[in-house]
Amino acid sequence: MNRLPFLILPFFPFILTQVHAETGVADKEAAVSTNELKEAYFGEIHVHTSYSLDAYIGGARLTPDDAYRFAKGETMVVNGQKHNIVKPLDFCAVTDHAEYIGEMYSTQVADAPGHDHEDLKTLRGMTDFTEQEKWFVKYVVTPNRGKGAAHPPFYAGVETTRSAWQLMIKAAVDHYNPGRFSTIVGYEWTAAPGGGNMHRNVLFRDLNVPDLPFSAVESTDEEKLWDWMEQQEKEGRKLLAIPHNSNASKGFMFEPVDNSGNPIDLNYAKRRSHFEPLIEMMQIKGNSEVHRKFWPADEFADFENADSIQNSSDRTYKKDFFVRAAVIKGLEYEQSLGANPYKLGFVGGTDSHNGTPSDVVEDNYNGSHGGADGPVERRLTKDITGWIDGKDSNPGSITGVWAEKNTRGAIWDALRNRETFVTSGTRIRPRFFGGAELPGNPADSVALVKTGYDQGHAMGSTLRKLDKAPTFYFHASKDPDGANLDRIQIIKGWVTKEGEAKERIYDVAVSDQRQIGDDGRCKTPVGNTVDLKTAYYTNTIGATELMGSWTDPDFDPSLHALYYTRTLEIPTPRWTTYDAVQYGVAPPKGVPTTIQERAWSSPIWYTP
Repeated sequence: MNRLPFLILPFFPFILTQVHAETGVADKEAAVSTNELKEAYFGEIHVHTSYSLDAYIGGARLTPDDAYRFAKGETMVVNGQKHNIVKPLDFCAVTDHAEYIGEMYSTQVADAPGHDHEDLKTLRGMTDFTEQEKWFVKYVVTPNRGKGAAHPPFYAGVETTRSAWQLMIKAAVDHYNPGRFSTIVGYEWTAAPGGGNMHRNVLFRDLNVPDLPFSAVESTDEEKLWDWMEQQEKEGRKLLAIPHNSNASKGFMFEPVDNSGNPIDLNYAKRRSHFEPLIEMMQIKGNSEVHRKFWPADEFADFENADSIQNSSDRTYKKDFFVRAAVIKGLEYEQSLGANPYKLGFVGGTDSHNGTPSDVVEDNYNGSHGGADGPVERRLTKDITGWIDGKDSNPGSITGVWAEKNTRGAIWDALRNRETFVTSGTRIRPRFFGGAELPGNPADSVALVKTGYDQGHAMGSTLRKLDKAPTFYFHASKDPDGANLDRIQIIKGWVTKEGEAKERIYDVAVSDQRQIGDDGRCKTPVGNTVDLKTAYYTNTIGATELMGSWTDPDFDPSLHALYYTRTLEIPTPRWTTYDAVQYGVAPPKGVPTTIQERAWSSPIWYTP
């Protein structure tokens, strides 16, 4: 691949000190204590700041530096109001759109090339939402949802892109505090061919990063992105990509063919699994696990379905857009090809365009896209241009990892190894282990984890060639500041010898002494304590933790299978209900008044 010539930039001195900075921090990383049983760390790996053009157009003014400060608990002014995260994060990656970071450098840095361009003068002075919306359509929607991304006329050249990239790296360096708060260098590759969402967040393990990110301006073909990633690996770098919003991909995310129109083959399957070990399960634009229309037998499939996404770009939903369908389809490919292109661990994010990582608390929500949903009236009655109705969006989700310590490398390694989980914003801590040699019910949660690691395999792992049914350990503890737990479920997917995809849901632990029937399901709902007039609930039902073991009663050692857990809280008020009570307005129609927050573990796979 041809490389652009190196230019001397304002942040060039930083490049020279990167190695020194990393060397200085190595001792701090080594001093962080290690927990062999691992701890849960919560973070954000999908957030946009003022260095994303669409975010800046909408009014975002928090920079990458500000975003890390917000993640650590500092109060910022967001949508004209003082705002904070409520509960600080353990790690964060700022992922601005690579396509326009140079333009945003010119916009915000007074002595940058192109700063005095007339269009940028207009942009800096823009306050009217109607004008912002026109700009968004003209410079973001139209070029990016056509045949390919392109720089706008106010782009001042590659020098500005490299300067912005160095600014993003510097912010990650400045806020890294091993043992307390980890930063991960990353960006978003924002391809949307034909209006189908094919976006990926690209994350690096350390500061060994390229001079420039690979953007959709270079190519909107994800296979070209993998080519570039392969070259980075040859040069000694460690990186991975995470697709998101498969619900809005128009089927492109999980097509049965490659981008040349040929059926997926072994090489494609291996490359995709290598470069894309994870998928974002949920964000502000909806939950991509399942949809009630295609999973009518799953009574919990009606969670944040984000139906109004279908009002833009012909994004009519189909079953194969969703993650559960995809990961089970991956078993078919593994059976027929010998490799699984969709061997995906689960993570979450917000996609906030306010520069506010993991701003996910339902009763503290003030929008995610600046002027598009910042004002209460717009949030409850209008749309986020080109994407979704405001009332149909949600505050987003959060990524959890199980890691031995909170350092940049340990967090990235947990992501790479798929020892990850995602919650809808709450801080549930789920554990999941599987193995043929796991003994019966563990005595307590500590024994469960120790035995799980010693004699089994954790979430994200693969069990191979068993001659008897595997046993699974599961445990979940509630968010200390949140709602009690309703139940833990195990979702099983498998493929018959004829290649037919199957799935089944088992309730494996339920609260309040309810009973699980012989069919593996609990038919008794947990109840609902929410007072819609006050937007309060009580923890008089549910459990603070649930745990146990389960052995697959229908295991066939000759068939490919996967298992993942879904943990549900008791019902709590949705953000729209909190808004209605706080501002004295009628709750919007067409959305639930209560929700059951949840957590999903990454799968454990079985390969004959």
